[in-house]
Amino acid sequence: DQRGKLDESPFSYRATKDGRVFISFHDERVTTLAGKDADRFLVNIASADSKQAQLVMAKATGHFKHGNER
Repeated sequence: DQRGKLDESPFSYRATKDGRVFISFHDERVTTLAGKDADRFLVNIASADSKQAQLVMAKATGHFKHGNER
């Protein structure tokens, strides 16, 4: 990212046995992926270094920060 926000590694993810992926921002869950989306995400994240992984997670969450999150 151009502003350097992803250098702090704000995103994390957890894959479950049933094939879902939970993506968190500062330890707060912001999205859940399932099915083909989860499979595609896991393939992309497996080949990414830490900086690229942050970008993959940011893109997977979409635009979730619009002032209404708690």
